[in-house]
Amino acid sequence: MKKRRFWVPALFSVAVLLLSSCGSNETNGNGDKRNSTAKGSPILEDGKFIFAASGEFHPFSYMDGNQMSGFDIDVGNAISDKLGLEPVQKKYKFAGIVEGVKSGKFDAAVASHTINEERKKHVLFSKPYYYSGPQIFTRPEADIQSADDLKAKEIAVSKGSSYADIAKEHSGQEPKYYDSDVVALEALANGKHDAVVTDFVTGAEAMKKKLKIEPQKRLGQSEQAIAVSKENEQLIEEINDAIDALRKDGTLRQISEKYFNEDITVKQD
Repeated sequence: MKKRRFWVPALFSVAVLLLSSCGSNETNGNGDKRNSTAKGSPILEDGKFIFAASGEFHPFSYMDGNQMSGFDIDVGNAISDKLGLEPVQKKYKFAGIVEGVKSGKFDAAVASHTINEERKKHVLFSKPYYYSGPQIFTRPEADIQSADDLKAKEIAVSKGSSYADIAKEHSGQEPKYYDSDVVALEALANGKHDAVVTDFVTGAEAMKKKLKIEPQKRLGQSEQAIAVSKENEQLIEEINDAIDALRKDGTLRQISEKYFNEDITVKQD
């Protein structure tokens, strides 16, 4: 009888320990709890996919009341669903988003980042989820039509934009920086600076709002992707799988057509 009284509570304690070890909170070698996806990728908060966007890049991300909306936001929400996680959007200045991903402020950035070598030094990129490319925009009366005409001109770009290098290369001087491409285009229409280099989709959307600007020559094609910490290769693999699934089931195309009336999620010839 004494042995039976000893083993019952002992077995109960073992059962409690086994049950407490189940779930999505893992423990690292230091004994600290680590949140993870169902497949084991590290995330900041249990059950949530926290992603950043600027909220200043219509129609990709913009404020709709107190919440962000837009193409990037819908893509981020759809990826969250494929990961089995609750989407949590974080509004953050575009120029600081890559550093925010790098330092662990967010799980990812779904913010129309162009893949380039400089950014790849700091973050991991997913497969492209849409394709764009830089284009010159001017006022209608401007004498600028091609990249050669940008020499010694004042060109505006968004802070943190990969197009700053293009502007410097062709103008031979430092560009003028704005908080967003939309603000730069509005300033252009109001007589400030000579041109804006931004992606052709953003410029086309600005023209729909009757801004007095004109498109000039396109300067190439770019790939836009989701960024995560370089230490989280497992999460980028899950995100790539999610992008593949969203492309296969037509969700990416549907989101694109909702905002642009065309599919920018496939590479153009």
